[in-house]
Amino acid sequence: MSDMSGKKEVLKGLIRRLHAGAQPEEIKEEFKEMLKGVTPTEIVQVEEELVKEGMPREEIQRLCEIHLAVFRESLEKEKTLAPAGHPIHILMEEHKIILKFADDLKDVAKEIKGAENLDSVGEEMKQVSHIAKHFEESESHYVREENVLFPYLEKHGVTQPPAIMWTEHNKIREMKKALSGLVDMHRSMVFQDFAKQLEGAALSLADMLSGHFYKENNVLFPTALNVITGEEWKDIRHQFDELGYCCFTPEPPRVIAEEKEPLTATPGTEGMVPLETGTFSNKELEAMLNTLPVDITFIDKEDTVRYFSQSKDRIFTRTKAVIGRKVQLCHPQKSVHIVNQLLEDFRSGKRDVAEFWINLEGRLIYIRYFAVRNERGDYLGCLEVTQDITDIKRIEGEKRLL
Repeated sequence: MSDMSGKKEVLKGLIRRLHAGAQPEEIKEEFKEMLKGVTPTEIVQVEEELVKEGMPREEIQRLCEIHLAVFRESLEKEKTLAPAGHPIHILMEEHKIILKFADDLKDVAKEIKGAENLDSVGEEMKQVSHIAKHFEESESHYVREENVLFPYLEKHGVTQPPAIMWTEHNKIREMKKALSGLVDMHRSMVFQDFAKQLEGAALSLADMLSGHFYKENNVLFPTALNVITGEEWKDIRHQFDELGYCCFTPEPPRVIAEEKEPLTATPGTEGMVPLETGTFSNKELEAMLNTLPVDITFIDKEDTVRYFSQSKDRIFTRTKAVIGRKVQLCHPQKSVHIVNQLLEDFRSGKRDVAEFWINLEGRLIYIRYFAVRNERGDYLGCLEVTQDITDIKRIEGEKRLL
């Protein structure tokens, strides 16, 4: 067994002891000794192995707080260095700004708690509302991590830390929502109750963000820099740009983003239909289109019917005989002028969408037409989408479980 493998096994044993109830102080010195020369990536590998061996992910998340507190002294020597414009640099700059908002909220909440009534804290409440809005804006930060960075980590076998971080994101979201709700209803509350709850919310959120960002900066991000390749970072930056940033994100230099090349066939994708965001076999693509809970028909720029889906409960009859037929011939003569006007509006750019709804045998049918354009805005054709929305209109409340 190599020296590093041995250290990893001992480290796993120490974490198991924490899992069994040992106090961090009891084994702190052993931790420190084992951590000499152990990188954040290896810490992640230990967590991955423990989950594979049967330790529940929830336990890893709970223990993360405990053993990270033990690791903190050593991890503070590990610095994530990424150039300006790099996705990791962008995320870490956002961490600094969000933590500054959290500190400001704690300060102003303390001032409000010391006041006598709401009338005396008008400026402070404006500041609280401003900070709460920025916390809402920070959603973009978490969305980029969850939808871009985490999938790339998972491609490299790093699955548990992203899952744990995502769970913490949801906790942060709950705290942000509670803060916004508190601000919205503050005028209807007893001032002292509001002030007390605001201070509690500010302290809890600041503590949560501090611990969460610390783990990302010192474990998750160094691991990402270690396993994700240079070309992948270019893709990640490109996708970050597409999703957009927080209103407070410093303008990221465009040193990594590059124009994306069109997706072409790669080894293993012969016979596939290549699209910018993925590939399908012909059978997969057709089955997917037929599974959509809507009927779709595509008419090309020459007004020729080129395709229709074959969903199980198609609303309007379509036969293969219409393929290649001019769309005007598919409508009664009395309505052809409407069809022509619609297509002309699409073609000229005057209109992008047209929608209608009718009652058909007791069902409400929603019919929409969309102009299909390429990235330059050139007209490629018209997409008809028909949907039975009778049951959708009856939906009320929420359904969160299967």
